[in-house]
Amino acid sequence: MINKYPLWKYLLILMVVAMGVIYALPNLYPDDPAVQLAPQRGSVQITERHLSQVTRALDNANIEYFGQDIENNNGIIRFKSDDDQLKAKTLIQEALGEDFVVALNLAPTTPQWLMDLGAGPMKLGLDLRGGVHFLMEVDMKEALSQRNEVYISEMKTLLRSERLRYRRISREEGTIRVLFTNEEYLSKAKTVIRSEFPDFVQTEKVEGENLYLDLKLSDKAARDIEDYAVKQNLTTLRNRVNELGVSEPLVQRQGRNRIVIELPGVQDTAAAKRILGATANLEFRLEAASDAGTLDTEEYPFRDSASRRATLERDIIITGNSVSNAQSSFDENSQPQVNIDLDTQGGKLMNRATRNNIRRRMAVLFVEHKVKTRVIETEGEKIEQRIPYVEKHIISLATIQSALGNSFRITGLDSPSESSELALLLRAGSLAAPIYFVEERTIGPSLGKENIELGINSVQIGMAFVVLFMLAYYRLFGLIANVALSANLILLAALMSMMSATLTLPGIAGIVLTLGMAVDANVLIFSRIKEEMQNGASPQMAIHAGFERAFVTIFDANLTTLLVAVILFAVGTGPVKGFAVTLSLGIITSMFTAIMVTRALVNVTHGGRQLKKLSI
Repeated sequence: MINKYPLWKYLLILMVVAMGVIYALPNLYPDDPAVQLAPQRGSVQITERHLSQVTRALDNANIEYFGQDIENNNGIIRFKSDDDQLKAKTLIQEALGEDFVVALNLAPTTPQWLMDLGAGPMKLGLDLRGGVHFLMEVDMKEALSQRNEVYISEMKTLLRSERLRYRRISREEGTIRVLFTNEEYLSKAKTVIRSEFPDFVQTEKVEGENLYLDLKLSDKAARDIEDYAVKQNLTTLRNRVNELGVSEPLVQRQGRNRIVIELPGVQDTAAAKRILGATANLEFRLEAASDAGTLDTEEYPFRDSASRRATLERDIIITGNSVSNAQSSFDENSQPQVNIDLDTQGGKLMNRATRNNIRRRMAVLFVEHKVKTRVIETEGEKIEQRIPYVEKHIISLATIQSALGNSFRITGLDSPSESSELALLLRAGSLAAPIYFVEERTIGPSLGKENIELGINSVQIGMAFVVLFMLAYYRLFGLIANVALSANLILLAALMSMMSATLTLPGIAGIVLTLGMAVDANVLIFSRIKEEMQNGASPQMAIHAGFERAFVTIFDANLTTLLVAVILFAVGTGPVKGFAVTLSLGIITSMFTAIMVTRALVNVTHGGRQLKKLSI
């Protein structure tokens, strides 16, 4: 019998639509405006005392709130309106002081039974939900400085292996200066260094009895190092963003030495800044011998006690750049530690250094590049001046009991949160050069409210026009198409929620376009049915031929559009990807609803009946 589905196909369609309804439901429960409280340092705990302090300040200011909670050392206080949320943010920050970060946030209201099924609302992009926007600048001068330090270490090794005696190697204003004892050594060193380090321009200088060989990187080599620093920092920042678990982030280069980062849904700027801007690294050095010269040693304080100090060799065994994996855990005394795996080259260097220095002590030096901001007044204008500086502290100084290999552990950390953060930074990769925040913007949820309302209105208006047109032109079949269109929107919302896809303002434009494309397939089918009726076919045969013969046209049209959407997603960024996601998913759901759901409804209403005419 034509125009009849087997029972299993009806059940399959019902099951798909029912699942779509369940996973689309969380989108009907909007998030509550909230304020998040977080400590500046991981060692500080949010307690009920802090919440009481905040609620007293809110009560005194007559700001309505509800549902204060503490979860994962973060306090959440919910509000009934965005206006109350914005007023409360400033008030709470004043009440708690600078030791805490107070940030705008959105608290979920999805019922627990839906969350137990794995259902949750779709994520909103930066333009709808808000988030943080950072503009960061790479310190090019420090990038060259750090690279020159590596060159100095390599040159020392080279000159020693060639038995060319020198008094010292120093770095002055971007120039590496080597002081030799006589002209013969200087002449031989020039040849050796030119062979191994061709990127340096050499200049001889004589100052009294001192013979100097000045080495300066060529302009091209310097530009290459600077370009590498930006690219490496870009890669590292992307890895750190991935570790944060942010959906649809934007991390891209801007100009010669700047990087733009946008993190939708992230309102805790302190946590984001702490992870993204951290230039922490590790250096592994041997403790200096008692008779070592002052030019070959440096003294550093311990991190847990500034009064304790140790003298270390200047030569670095390895840095955090050699770390291939790092995981935080606890030692046998339940103290936090970081388990480290080195890459092949790092493992070789560590093994060689420790094998030849058993019973000597090795230090783990924690290196942080920081910046102080000072406001200076010039010609009546106040200008912020950034002063970069480096802090180095010893976090561990242990005796080498046996040769180490590719795996070992670091102890001496203050808290589990510190070990987790250090492991994350090492795992994501260290920055090739210090990076500083030039611009920082927190885009609150209230800023996206108007965009959401306008987007919903556009979907509603677009759907209303489509529904009215289909009812007026195709009557009963138009009603069937409208039911299928509603199912299409439900399935689209469910798919985006299940896939954790991010909805952006361009994505809403893709949904509006999907509305027209979804009924476009029905228009082709209904027009084909009309044509078959005009050619003398019976109503049942016209329905059968309309669906069968229009399928190829519908499939071809949607396939080409899907290919374009996939290409847009592959080569596009930001807003283009948001549009491509909703367009791609909309094509898939519209194919299902326009062909399967519409056909099932037509079969139920018209299949197996003696029809003389159709209401189409």
